[in-house]
Amino acid sequence: MEARDSSALEEARRIFSADRYAVALTGIEIDAVGERYAKCSLKLDERHRNAYGHAMGGVIFTLADFVFAVATNFRQPTTVTSVAQVSYLRAPKGRVLYGESCLLKDGRHTCFYEIRITDDLGTAVAAVSISGAHLES
Repeated sequence: MEARDSSALEEARRIFSADRYAVALTGIEIDAVGERYAKCSLKLDERHRNAYGHAMGGVIFTLADFVFAVATNFRQPTTVTSVAQVSYLRAPKGRVLYGESCLLKDGRHTCFYEIRITDDLGTAVAAVSISGAHLES
């Protein structure tokens, strides 16, 4: 499902670099794109930690929401998150988080994705369900 076309990956990185919060402030990188598919990563550092030293839930959700944005908007009509539900499974053990999209339904006006968040050690960190609204149909 991943794009093997490096020009598509570079195009996606260029377009979504405008998402300053996810890219510039949080540090999320796009690793792969495809048709209605994205995989992104985030190297955890001190700015991502809560008072107990774990990755903040908001950081994990931001990664999932950005994966959704790339999967639904790259070379597609504009789509926005309408409903999101995150289930935090366990704290990451590794140093890098990965978010990968799985399209479950894409209709005329809405879509539904699951975003799986894992770390570089294979720890299942979160499962995120996101419904989107297509603004152009």
